[in-house]
Amino acid sequence: MKILTRLWKENKGLVAFLLLMTVFRSAVADWNVVPSGSMLPTIRLGDRIFVDKMAYDLRVPLTHIRIAHLGDPQRGDIVTIDSSAAHELLVKRVIGVPGDRVALRDNVLYVNGVPANYRPEGTNLLASDASSTGEYFAERFDGVTHTVRLSPDAPSPRSSFGPVVVPAGQYLMLGDNRDNSADSRYFGFFPRNEIMGRTRSVAFSLDPARHYAPRFDRFGKPLDAPFG
Repeated sequence: MKILTRLWKENKGLVAFLLLMTVFRSAVADWNVVPSGSMLPTIRLGDRIFVDKMAYDLRVPLTHIRIAHLGDPQRGDIVTIDSSAAHELLVKRVIGVPGDRVALRDNVLYVNGVPANYRPEGTNLLASDASSTGEYFAERFDGVTHTVRLSPDAPSPRSSFGPVVVPAGQYLMLGDNRDNSADSRYFGFFPRNEIMGRTRSVAFSLDPARHYAPRFDRFGKPLDAPFG
């Protein structure tokens, strides 16, 4: 008992710091590793993204219990989802909010009957991040512009779906790497209470193709910045 008391006295500052950091990362802000390329090219393999845990809700730390509602996800937001359907933490882009009518036709997105606009940006631009050839397009819908990646040599069997209407309290999510993303096409709509935060920037990045050397040009890079 005396040993435990001595250890506590000697280390209580460290213990308090670790507890505060746990609360902070759970309820306020955190950085997450993105384990797949489903959000290429916006989020690259090796990126660690900064996540604002208070973008939409204030929650009891380490739980889904909401203390205060601060806002709702908007079309185009990139969010983290603690998905019960996927049994893991996902990072996807919000495409449909409650009441939206969404369809995909040969990878052309329609939101409320209006097709997105597409502008070619290049081919095979991030060869080190994917095993298949990629075609990159600037996709614009509802005032939101971002780059999507298509795989002409390995198209998704779900490059067409819908139209579907997003139910109340649910959201439709897609990955920017449209032919290689497990998203609402596979898991269905995502409940509002599973959306844990919003990301708008890269915290730091390590290149797996170069023995995890730092990619300093991506440190702090906004995710809505022009592709490149």
